Amino acid sequence: MIDLELLDHLETYLTENRKERFDNVLSQRTKYYTVATEDVYQLHNTSAVIRSCDVFGIQEVNIVEEQNSKDIDREIAMGAQKWVDLNRYDTVVDCISDLKQKGYQIVATTPHANDCDLHEFDITKKSCFFFGRETEGLSKEVLDAADCYLKIPMVGFTESLNISVSAAIILQYVTSKLRQTPMNWQLTEQEVIEKRLDWCKKTIKSYDEIVARFYNQQ
Repeated sequence: MIDLELLDHLETYLTENRKERFDNVLSQRTKYYTVATEDVYQLHNTSAVIRSCDVFGIQEVNIVEEQNSKDIDREIAMGAQKWVDLNRYDTVVDCISDLKQKGYQIVATTPHANDCDLHEFDITKKSCFFFGRETEGLSKEVLDAADCYLKIPMVGFTESLNISVSAAIILQYVTSKLRQTPMNWQLTEQEVIEKRLDWCKKTIKSYDEIVARFYNQQ
């Protein structure tokens, strides 16, 4: 359990603007939707997806690194990796299994015989949106496990979009629609408390020293 007295103490080291910012951002955060990237080769693509998740209020990103494993590009993510939780998996099978256990439907973002256009997507279902490799797309494992196939309508000569662009378009649409519903899509009270503590840890200088001093004075 999180020590609420410690959290209150830590937040005295934050400015009022920072505390208000935390509250405002957390009120818009959701785990109702999440995103998974599968063996994305170009580092800046994964980083840009993480940035989009932060912008549109997605709290968790799932990264499958079965073939390609790299550090997040901090310049492209622009600090978003501090505020978004990253779940890393060695295999796509492990990722899919974990997501299904958490109650997510698997949404393959790719044209398919049974696909639906973005505006037809059922926003009421708890969903993970999978984005695949730049050239090969999603693996057979994801396509076979998918509960839904989603595509962005296109009317030009180009048949595909960069994955980071696709992610931004899809997330902007589904999160804006979700927030218009009466569904309980927000973080739980416990999740909000956990994030407040986590963000304090990532924001406050000399965090460990402050915590040690707090408990020594108890």
